[in-house]
Amino acid sequence: MAVISPTSPSHGTDSSDGTDGSLAFVQEYGGNLSGPSYQEASGAPVENFSPLGLHVTWFSAFFLNIGEMIGTGVFSTPASILKGVGSIGLSLIFWPLGLLIAGAQLAVYMELASYFPNRSGAEVVYLEQAYPRPKYLWPTAFALFSVLLTFSSSGAIVMAQYLFAIGGYNPSAWQLKGLAAGSITFIMLLVIFSTKWSLRISNAIGVIKLLTLLFISITGLVVLGGHTRVTNPKANFHNSFSGTSNNGYGLSNALIKINFAYAGYTNSFNLINEVKNPMKVLKRTAPASLLVVAVLYMLCNIAYFAAVPKSSLETSKQLAASQFFAAVFGSTKASRALNFLIALSSLGNILSALIGASRITRECGRQGVLPFPRLWASTKPFGTPLASYLLKWFLTILMILAPPAGDAFNFIVDLQVYPNNVFMFTMTFGLLLIRRSRKKAGIVGIEFKAWNAAIIFSLAVNIFILVMPWFPPPGGKYGGDVSFWYATYCVVGLALLGLCGIYHVLWVHILPYYGKYRIRQELVVLDDEVAKVHRLVKVPLAELQEWDADHDVLGQKVGSKSVEKIELDIGGK
Repeated sequence: MAVISPTSPSHGTDSSDGTDGSLAFVQEYGGNLSGPSYQEASGAPVENFSPLGLHVTWFSAFFLNIGEMIGTGVFSTPASILKGVGSIGLSLIFWPLGLLIAGAQLAVYMELASYFPNRSGAEVVYLEQAYPRPKYLWPTAFALFSVLLTFSSSGAIVMAQYLFAIGGYNPSAWQLKGLAAGSITFIMLLVIFSTKWSLRISNAIGVIKLLTLLFISITGLVVLGGHTRVTNPKANFHNSFSGTSNNGYGLSNALIKINFAYAGYTNSFNLINEVKNPMKVLKRTAPASLLVVAVLYMLCNIAYFAAVPKSSLETSKQLAASQFFAAVFGSTKASRALNFLIALSSLGNILSALIGASRITRECGRQGVLPFPRLWASTKPFGTPLASYLLKWFLTILMILAPPAGDAFNFIVDLQVYPNNVFMFTMTFGLLLIRRSRKKAGIVGIEFKAWNAAIIFSLAVNIFILVMPWFPPPGGKYGGDVSFWYATYCVVGLALLGLCGIYHVLWVHILPYYGKYRIRQELVVLDDEVAKVHRLVKVPLAELQEWDADHDVLGQKVGSKSVEKIELDIGGK
């Protein structure tokens, strides 16, 4: 679609290091009936028509969030949270607190999405636009972690465990790994061949998940009414705050697990350019999916506590849901049915997460910071981001087969989490930076504005989550889930972020200085004339002036008929 062009300044000053001290904004419209986005030009270009189609309906948007939120956590997490907080009463308070935290963070996402309603990838876009200078620094760092350190190995292994449990079989380590690899391959084939059908399957499994939680919730109310074989169902609710822990590590760990249990309420934001009238849809489906899941989580916890004694929950290695089924129904058939439902829930969780993650990887590729940008942007031959899916499959298979169980596997899983918390904090703070830059540019009018209290609360929670892993667990410095120092994954995560900064300086500053060239972005439109990508090219100093004269800030040849632009330079880095 054409873009309004009231002003057209020059390309800008020479950027010997790619950071010329000015921001150049472009305004473009998407084909998803959204309003215009007004973004800094060094980011990935807006695709005026989504090459992935517009298959995400309000129903799919709702269940993309549901699918990623409801995995295996609700069946197991309540017992571990109870162990951390020490009492039934405080455990029940933590779940509404998790809803409050998720709601505050959702408000941040909603405002950011209203700025960029025609850019899929969510966090990729928001970090890119919040921190446009130094050029390509944050996209490079985020690409490293989201592309190379995001895989579904733990989910596939959990799914395999419950598939074996259905048949009552105790597998060897390699049998478990083999079934996990086969499971992720099957799921990957589903998403590769059709976006429409993978969304339909995700929706169907999402409905089954909700019905499962609703069944547990209603059964729990029946238990409380005294209409089952459970004796004294209200025992856990007498003196419910007895035993409350004053251990900071246990309380903080429980809060982090609560936060993780709600993760996924923004999954549909990753596909926003595939949604018609995206803000109208997301303003309804995102809060609704979060609220529905939160209510069911709380009812399920009440059901568990009504049927299972507190002492059993604290000491048993079984799932809380498994103990609930055994207490209420007392049959192996019920246990096997639960194993099937958990395996199915895990499948849906992986499916929904893969759909969202593929758009994140594709957007990183469209920024130009990954090799072979055309490959990542392409949707051939099936109309899906094939390269993104194949990379996720390869990394997941590698992480299933390569690390031995125990320290190595646990460390890698922990390493995924901490940098993501860093990005969540910087993205939330970045909203304030985007507000400031838009105000300086004179840009007004958005469809949603987050409450300042929600932003402050979200920042405080993010700081808490970043700080608490540094405090030692009750077992001392070797008391974590690995046999070495408990905070090693925090140090390694921050070190990797530091290495990204070093790489950026080398790539953008030092090599161009000695190689006598500068890095410029070139707008590339793929063969379908829909998919767009930025390719970062080396322009020799002798040709730099001519290049800048022939290309606009997007890297498009001046006079190109594909788009017109609005550009505005504002001072400051």
